[in-house]
Amino acid sequence: MSATSKPWSSRSIGSTWQHNVFYTLIRCGGKQAAYTLLLFVVLYYTLFRPEVRNRSRPYLKRRFPGRSSLPLLRDSYLLTLGIGRTLVDRAILGISGPDNINVSLEGTSMLAKLLAEGRGLILITAHVGCWQLAMSSLTALDTQVNLLIHREEGDLDRHFFEHGSDKPPYRIIDPAGYLGGTLEMLQVLKNRELLCIMGDRSMGSERSTVSVAFLGGSVKLPISPYKIASATGAPVAVIFPHRSKSGVYELQVAKIMRIPGNLGRSERAYLPFAREFITVLEAFVAENPYQFFNFYDMWAKQGEG
Repeated sequence: MSATSKPWSSRSIGSTWQHNVFYTLIRCGGKQAAYTLLLFVVLYYTLFRPEVRNRSRPYLKRRFPGRSSLPLLRDSYLLTLGIGRTLVDRAILGISGPDNINVSLEGTSMLAKLLAEGRGLILITAHVGCWQLAMSSLTALDTQVNLLIHREEGDLDRHFFEHGSDKPPYRIIDPAGYLGGTLEMLQVLKNRELLCIMGDRSMGSERSTVSVAFLGGSVKLPISPYKIASATGAPVAVIFPHRSKSGVYELQVAKIMRIPGNLGRSERAYLPFAREFITVLEAFVAENPYQFFNFYDMWAKQGEG
């Protein structure tokens, strides 16, 4: 599957003026005003925009098997509210500054120890919580942060630093570039820097994925993070930045992986590590069911969904 035929989209469902209403409200009324408006906006989208419910249904039906229609409607509301809160918090960070968002830095001390080994560090995360808030906290590690991410043309969502004149706190590597950005990623680790990759979505060919069991079905996961770790000797940390019940964003270091060197090109050699990743992700969604934001059918076979 090519990057152009990927089954998911990162574009916002809102329009420009709707985004601007929230941005203006944050500037003039503060974050509580934005949170209050969000409750009603999410209710509208959940009740009257069936495409929103359809995008969340594949995950929710597997996370809550046997749920009837009315509880699933509530689940869809809570999941949409979860992604709405992260988008509002991201805007608050950019507009009002870090003093208005609570971010815990506890997990960074463990990451600092891994970086001190001198081989760079690969962070594997997923579409949970608010990764941009996590990336902003990684500046405490005093190293260049590099993020493998593809931004779709026409996407209206602003990165938090785009609300002002600040430079981005991380360097973006586009997986749609030459060789999927592999050469850039290798150079990052050679420079002993930090490289962050999403582990729950494939951005390239299906030949660079493996099938693993997740929530009662089979999903395709990328193996490029583990391949690069094997080639460079860089340690791997699985992180899940998420919003706690108290409203604090925590950087949870869920697992540390050591990938043996010279595993070669065979996909099967990296299957055990993809399974380790999905095991900790499944534990995360068991505890935080409304903070997993993969709004497409991960379980559909190629060409479906």
